[in-house]
Amino acid sequence: MSAIKEKVLVIGASGQIGVELTLALRKIYGGANVIAADLREENDLLKGSGPYVSLDIMNKEMLHVLILRQNITQIYLLAAILSATGEKNPNLAWHLNMQGLLNVLDIAREENLHKVYWPSSIAVFGPTSPKQNCPQQTIIEPTTVYGISKYAGEFWCNYYFNRYGVDVRSLRYPGLISYKSAPGGGTTDYAVEIYHDALEEKSYESFLSEDTYLPMMYMPDAIRATIELMEAPKEKIKVRTSYNLSGMSFSPKEIAASIQKHIPEFTISYKPDSRQAIADSWPQSIDDSVARNDWGWKPEFDLNGMTEDMLKNLTAGK
Repeated sequence: MSAIKEKVLVIGASGQIGVELTLALRKIYGGANVIAADLREENDLLKGSGPYVSLDIMNKEMLHVLILRQNITQIYLLAAILSATGEKNPNLAWHLNMQGLLNVLDIAREENLHKVYWPSSIAVFGPTSPKQNCPQQTIIEPTTVYGISKYAGEFWCNYYFNRYGVDVRSLRYPGLISYKSAPGGGTTDYAVEIYHDALEEKSYESFLSEDTYLPMMYMPDAIRATIELMEAPKEKIKVRTSYNLSGMSFSPKEIAASIQKHIPEFTISYKPDSRQAIADSWPQSIDDSVARNDWGWKPEFDLNGMTEDMLKNLTAGK
């Protein structure tokens, strides 16, 4: 399918993933063909790169009108309430995360949209899932409302594909680390904050204990994975719930050591809070061999490569 015919809508475009994904998609399809939408104000990084609309994902009629008016063929639905924020308001998190997805899937079915992308998360895994190299298919018993909503969402995606033929694709993101946009209230946010504090304060107080290992990914890898999944031929996409995706796994102690190679005077202290229990319920590493086999996924960044790139870009941005 030629890029010219595609009109892409990115919902949640001002969020941590949305900003960078929108910019990447605009490079592929052209600025005018990728419409950014969010409830929030337009992120500064998006300004001048293409159209922006204010959109409430819960307003299905407004969404439907926008899709018809703009001849949308693909939707990336990124609007969500994340793990730590969701625990403060479980009902709202469930309602927004679920209803937003159902609204999009329903319209995609009615209007025969080409493709839908919806992110899942390692939050679907719970304390009973394997801690090391957590496989694609395993015991899944999430303990956060975010994880519950993502797991339910995976099955809605699978249902709409099998029942109605909606080409919906999904990745289970690990913790995502970016120098461009601020984190959005997740349990893995420490790995973004630590770089900022290392440069500004030369110290950081971690809300997770020093040996808490979590699956992580540098944002350029996450954006590339998303686009590669969406551009893969339909017959290669064998998993219609959501693909495991892995980049690296590290602890606060290891990320601090990686930073100290560049900023020797940097110090870290530990004061675990409510997010520790969430982190403890998740796997420490993820097996993404199914994604590698099905559509050729391969990460490019490891911890030291990411640290070098993060510090370089954050310093340049000061």
